[in-house]
Amino acid sequence: MRWWLAFASLWTALAQAALPASLQEALAKAQLPVESVAIVVQPLDGGAPLISHHATKAMNPASVMKLVTTYAALEALTPAYRWKTEVYRNGPLNQGVLDGDLIIKGSGDPALNVAEFWRLLQQVQQQGIRQIRGNLVLDLSLYAPEVSQRPVLDDEPWRAYNANPSALLLNGRNTSFRFSVTSLASKPAVLIAQEFELPSIRMINTMQTRKGACNDWRSDLHYSVTQQADGAVVAFSGTLPDQCDERYLELSVLTDTQYVYASFKKLWAQLGGQFTGQMVLGPVADMATPVTSWLSPPLDTVVRDINKWSNNVMARHLMLTVGQEAGFTPADEAGSALAVRQVLRQHGLVFAELVLENGSGLSRNERISAEHLAQLLVTAYQRPVMPVFMASLPILGMDGTTKKRLADSASKGMAYLKTGSLEGVSSLAGYVQDLSGKRYVLVVVANHPRAAAVRGVQDLLLKQLIESH
Repeated sequence: MRWWLAFASLWTALAQAALPASLQEALAKAQLPVESVAIVVQPLDGGAPLISHHATKAMNPASVMKLVTTYAALEALTPAYRWKTEVYRNGPLNQGVLDGDLIIKGSGDPALNVAEFWRLLQQVQQQGIRQIRGNLVLDLSLYAPEVSQRPVLDDEPWRAYNANPSALLLNGRNTSFRFSVTSLASKPAVLIAQEFELPSIRMINTMQTRKGACNDWRSDLHYSVTQQADGAVVAFSGTLPDQCDERYLELSVLTDTQYVYASFKKLWAQLGGQFTGQMVLGPVADMATPVTSWLSPPLDTVVRDINKWSNNVMARHLMLTVGQEAGFTPADEAGSALAVRQVLRQHGLVFAELVLENGSGLSRNERISAEHLAQLLVTAYQRPVMPVFMASLPILGMDGTTKKRLADSASKGMAYLKTGSLEGVSSLAGYVQDLSGKRYVLVVVANHPRAAAVRGVQDLLLKQLIESH
């Protein structure tokens, strides 16, 4: 008999099961007060929760809030939903020469990358435009301007996870800097390269190598960013262990419009096009002529990127899209949060304590209870969107943000779980299957200065739930 069945008999509709002694001991060892942690274990085949500890307490879930956003989006938009980025011209076209502006209208596509942008510009040239005598006009009117101007959460303003949304977001404004050690010179040296290199990002490299293993490679790597009118200068200093092969650091050092403009000029020239104009912001003119458009991957693909890798800016775009499709134009977070609440309400999910700021969990203000996270997961499991929603979650010990967790145990592959972490917050929620085939919803949320220590408690609970029988 499993350990948790001993506690199930303690339950009534108005009572909570006590935490198993093993979890109480684990919390004490982690120096986490029991009142700082909420835990729910709910069988998916019905019946009372096996554990319900502080389940009704409103808590900050960090990135586990993405479960709310992605589920609501799948219901509201359908898994087949796609974003359309449109291109127009506002001048005559004669023998490959556009005597006017090229206009790109952003749709809030959260997944638009450089490869797709290259293909979009190739389509523009296939429509006969080879030379542009006017400007590049970016139409960002789909989102309220303040959406792209929100303050960052912490003291890491250049980290990619802090990037703000934009109606025309390319590559998430993300530049991936690749670090490696080369011995081609007289002594080992640190090489730094941009992955998708842009001339408007200039690098200063004063890094040196040091002896040692690569597991602590970030400990002595430092960088500073100086923004300029036409780009940014990134200065790297410190040391890199000489046993490193390749390591990456993702930064967002350009604004959304700088990134699009720099990418456009580079790709347009590579395609053989000519352009000497400037970038300006403005709406598509009423008399503008459609040129071509680009459709994003379907939402069922996008939610995998959001949940597997906990992509904040994509999740924020997704909530804004739910708002925009519900009629909040230009879209902003307040209207979009109301739209998400309405979608949840339509499916019987009324959460009085829910606080949605941006839908990604990158917030000090967002709140939800463990009980209602569990209720959402149970509801989603019973809905037609379940296969897409569940498949978007990291698989324990196999991929995404849980790739290295319990990877050498019998629990590997037995749970689909979303993780969340901020300073003072650690959370885990999703679906768990035990070795006999029974399935559960699991939610664990810790709000405490030592919240990171709850990971050991989470792993213990997972192993007991999956492997005890």
